[in-house]
Amino acid sequence: MDATTLWQRYQEWLYYHEGLGFYLDISRMRFDDAFVEALQPKFEKAFADMAELEKGAIANPDENRMVGHYWLRNPDLAPTPELTQEIVSTIEQIEVFAEKVHTGGIHPPKAPRFTDIISIGIGGSALGPEFVAEALAPDFPPLAIHFIDNTDPAGIDRILTHLRNKLSSTLVLVISKSGGTPEPRNGMLEVKKAYAGQNLDFANYAVAITMPGSKLDEQAKSENWLMRFPMYDWVGGRTSEMSTVGLVPAALQGIDIKEMLEGAKEMDDATRVADIKKNPAALLALAWYYAGNGKGEKDMVVLPYKDSLLLFSRYLQQLVMESLGKEKDLDGNIVHQGIAVYGNKGSTDQHAYVQQLREGVPNFFLTFIEVLKDREGASPELEPGITSGDYLSGFLQGSRQALYENHRDSITLTIPEVNSRTVGALIALYDRAVGYYASLVNINAYHQPGVEAGKKAAADILELQTKVVSVLQNEKVPMTLAQIADKAGASHKIESIYLILRHLSANNRGVVLQGNLAEPNSLTVSLG
Repeated sequence: MDATTLWQRYQEWLYYHEGLGFYLDISRMRFDDAFVEALQPKFEKAFADMAELEKGAIANPDENRMVGHYWLRNPDLAPTPELTQEIVSTIEQIEVFAEKVHTGGIHPPKAPRFTDIISIGIGGSALGPEFVAEALAPDFPPLAIHFIDNTDPAGIDRILTHLRNKLSSTLVLVISKSGGTPEPRNGMLEVKKAYAGQNLDFANYAVAITMPGSKLDEQAKSENWLMRFPMYDWVGGRTSEMSTVGLVPAALQGIDIKEMLEGAKEMDDATRVADIKKNPAALLALAWYYAGNGKGEKDMVVLPYKDSLLLFSRYLQQLVMESLGKEKDLDGNIVHQGIAVYGNKGSTDQHAYVQQLREGVPNFFLTFIEVLKDREGASPELEPGITSGDYLSGFLQGSRQALYENHRDSITLTIPEVNSRTVGALIALYDRAVGYYASLVNINAYHQPGVEAGKKAAADILELQTKVVSVLQNEKVPMTLAQIADKAGASHKIESIYLILRHLSANNRGVVLQGNLAEPNSLTVSLG
């Protein structure tokens, strides 16, 4: 297309939301009117599906639960008055708790104020809070936050070492729906031991964010933890940022959670409109469907041109890939759906992988995120009439143009600035876009059987480890891997047994490997 035609197409497909100051441009996706017309019936079904979801239809058949994260930002939409009141009262509890912590009304036994937070969670209980902290936390927050989002011992040690002189003024958030998920449970146990090592009663520092009646809830209740906040069975982890999971840590950092909720609510209203051109989430779903031929054939590269949005692509990885990465469709057909997501930030990536995007394998489409406001206050001129923000804007526009000229398609989202309202709106926009796209390709966005399969496999490995160690303890003589596997009744799992024993040996857990390490079958194993 020539420049005049492109300008006309830009105006034809530009979406603008006045209340949010939000723009969405999909004009650099090369679909035509016939493509949009052909998808119209699918979108009519998607709009209807979303309306049913919000009314409380069972959307996760695996767990027989509703999916109601939309109610969190507009409690009046909840299907019962009781749920509405529960959502409203929980937000009030969060605000009261944060205010008391900030003013010292709630404080640790050995300090006048809490100064730091350790937030322990995994997946959606970490990715959302991490993204929001990076995007919105003030430079000098009332409490500085630190995340334990894995069961990596060295990672846990790094946080605890950093806070070793401040544990007595550090609040601990333990975020786990069931209380049984290994990663947050492990993090909690390790942190609890660190507090005990400094003669600090963990209960005076601990806050549970969990389902009422869960293992974690019962533990927090019996040990008289500082506070317990509820999680809901109708909010999935990847859509939980507007629940207690995200709002508690955000409020404690001094982030305006009411504005976050309001921005999400306003975007929710905009994305309910049953008209593709007037609905930004539908426009995103349309562009995704076109880019990947409805089969996820191209990756989604997310490139925000703002440092504070660095973690947005990581947040979207879970939201998009866990929601859309499904083996079967709703009719039971094998479809292997999904869209891979990656990204970092501009203009950093123009000096990294944009070279491949421009000239390499065309297996992606790009999403640029533009932020109009450069900074607080005026910018100095680096040369006559030019600031660093002008360069950033120029790099974005230049990359968009260069990519399009080489037949690489892109979407551009524009927000006025990064604040609580716009971040809430971005989260809500992608929540809805994922739901619409899932309907277009006939899959369930709200369950995750593959994740559960991985957890089960990990539990099986740990059970096998217990058996293997028991065999070595009972036999008390050096044994080959095959002998150990036979005694453990797991001859078909010899490779797993080898990997278990190698790990135990490397960590001085009493396992001694003798023989040629390059030839595992030659090894004998004993307890040292």
